[in-house]
Amino acid sequence: MTAARTTTLLFGAAAAMAALLVAPQAGAAEPVAPGAPGEKSTWAPADKHGFGTSRTPDSEVWFTLRPGELSEVYYPDLGTPALRDLEFVVTDGAGLVERTSESGGSTAAPDARVPAYEQVDESPTGRWRMVRSYVTDPGRDVVLVDVRFTSLDGRPYSVHAVADPALSNEGDDDRAALGESDLVASDGAAALSLAADTGFDDRTVGHLGTSDARTDLLADGDLDARHAAAGPGNVVLAGRLAGITGVGDAQEAVVALGFGADTGAASTAATGSLRDGFDTVAAAYTDGWHRYVDGLHDAPDSAAGIADAYWASVVVNAASEDKRNPGAFVASPSMPWVWGQEVDDLSSPSGAYHLVWSRDLYQHATALLAAGDRAAAERALDFLLLRQQRPDGSFPQNSDVTGATVWENLQLDEVALPLVLAWQLDRTDQQTYDRVKRSAEFLLGYAGERPAPWSPQERWENQSGYSPGTIAAEVAGLVCAADLARRAGDTASADRWLATARDWAGRIEGWTVTTTGPLSPEPYYLRLTKDGDPNAATVYNVGDGGADLDQRAVVDPSFLELVRLGVRKADDPVVRNTLAVVDRELGVQTPNGQFWHRFTDDGYGEDATGGLWRLTDPGSQQTTGRAWPIFAGERGEYELLAGDGDPAGRLQAMADSANDGLMIPEQVWDQHAPSGEPDFPTGEGTYSATPLTWSHAQLVRLAWSIDAGHPVERPSVVACEFLREDC
Repeated sequence: MTAARTTTLLFGAAAAMAALLVAPQAGAAEPVAPGAPGEKSTWAPADKHGFGTSRTPDSEVWFTLRPGELSEVYYPDLGTPALRDLEFVVTDGAGLVERTSESGGSTAAPDARVPAYEQVDESPTGRWRMVRSYVTDPGRDVVLVDVRFTSLDGRPYSVHAVADPALSNEGDDDRAALGESDLVASDGAAALSLAADTGFDDRTVGHLGTSDARTDLLADGDLDARHAAAGPGNVVLAGRLAGITGVGDAQEAVVALGFGADTGAASTAATGSLRDGFDTVAAAYTDGWHRYVDGLHDAPDSAAGIADAYWASVVVNAASEDKRNPGAFVASPSMPWVWGQEVDDLSSPSGAYHLVWSRDLYQHATALLAAGDRAAAERALDFLLLRQQRPDGSFPQNSDVTGATVWENLQLDEVALPLVLAWQLDRTDQQTYDRVKRSAEFLLGYAGERPAPWSPQERWENQSGYSPGTIAAEVAGLVCAADLARRAGDTASADRWLATARDWAGRIEGWTVTTTGPLSPEPYYLRLTKDGDPNAATVYNVGDGGADLDQRAVVDPSFLELVRLGVRKADDPVVRNTLAVVDRELGVQTPNGQFWHRFTDDGYGEDATGGLWRLTDPGSQQTTGRAWPIFAGERGEYELLAGDGDPAGRLQAMADSANDGLMIPEQVWDQHAPSGEPDFPTGEGTYSATPLTWSHAQLVRLAWSIDAGHPVERPSVVACEFLREDC
């Protein structure tokens, strides 16, 4: 994009501000699109191949990418999707209709330190090539797309930009209209503008599936109907890019998606970014990320062979923080398994992953702390203690980005891990200690169905019981809190908390290690016990559509939290035996390395055809949980402490599980159908949350841990107390 070209806009600020004044195209457009409200709005699949935003707080917009398209855009915060997708449709006027979203193209981050991406798509019939680059404007709420189109056969083509708004996390109540030069949509709380620096030769709005341009074009390759207004309903905006004819050399246009409180603000934002030009905006975007990365530690030596995966993981974690609510890092900018279906128990139309979990936030914070961004870890702790913590010291299962509780359930590891983080950050100020004390007292005093360390939910959020992983976090949290209390002069609290931690630590095996289980003649840790008796043949449903099983037959890699947090030695015989059991029962060898399932008979994953995970009756076993890359990272941390194994190989496996946009998934295809079939490559991402920011955080942490020779986030005060190490 040349500087001269960026000044040849077909509209100015005054015209953009007039976007609300809807005027039909002369002699072409019907006043109102028929077929309202259109098909039900859904979200795009969760396998994202790109995720970006600027480093500036002035730009409150985030984008995601899937193959061949821009998928959800978030505005004005990272908990609120505002667009379902933007794709491009190529026609030739003679019946050819081809969509970039179906071309099977590639996505790449040319510089892994910057979340700016290039998508390359080619015609399935070999007729054209399109390259698109994506950034956000650091000074405005705008996503810019640089489109470069080449006819490969010398014939003329038309390129249509098609956008499906879903403002305010709901796509079924939007209105759309033609602006003076752009197209706009709004819902009363937010608005967007679809504009291009070349302008549009043809524009229309309609209702999805009944009167929208995509449906119209797919029918016969021609835009037969044009409408000036649509809605309320599931509206779609479309425009044929002026200046892209396919004749001659590669042709170029810049498309802007501007957002604002109303259509005037959205159009003004889009106009301003187009006036500055893609090159200028992209340079500012890149400079902002380079300044951020330059302020971090250099990449650890262990990441020399996976530098792109390392920096992409740092960037994914940094980009996952909300800008209106500093310290609120979301679990994933995606909505796994909710497109095309109703999910009645989720608390927002788009699902749950762009909420904030205390446990996931601990992962973000410790990874960014290791990478050199201490300020981000401090913001995360402040969010936890000052925004998310309840008055009684507990933490909700999750919250939105403002800290407001969404899911009400209680998981005691989520109460404990903020205490560990406070200790890791050496936070001894009075305000922090007051909040730490609340949570420590809550742990001591919790008496639900059973007293702590029994937890109403464990790490995987679908079972109550005595979980070794959860108990490890509780014990570590109390020891860390006790140390902070002693330094604050509160020795009475320190003594009580430490005494409880010692008591619980001494009883872990009695609660969670079976000597009568069917998986080994030697003792091994269970996923959990419902009743604190690991030798009892207590049957429970493992959750997420899994089976009803004897608790002695269910294992989980999460017991390694006992070692990572310093409660048990790596060479403990029960730990060693449980590793063997877990590897046999849950381990999966893939072309990208070894990964593990969450627990025995996990059902949280796709069905045998690759169809979506869905809520099913307990024991239905209609879906299958797949293997998780995070466990490769956790195994690598364990192996550092054990002094054996292959931590570097675990790091490589995590990096290899990433897709072409360097996004690491929540789950990869495993040994169960349809894994290994075309489109379901074993060891690569499923339709689960991608990127899962926990996966990226674990990669960063393992890389630094390999250089350090031990897990960098291990609280030495805990290891000193129970193992007499790191004292």
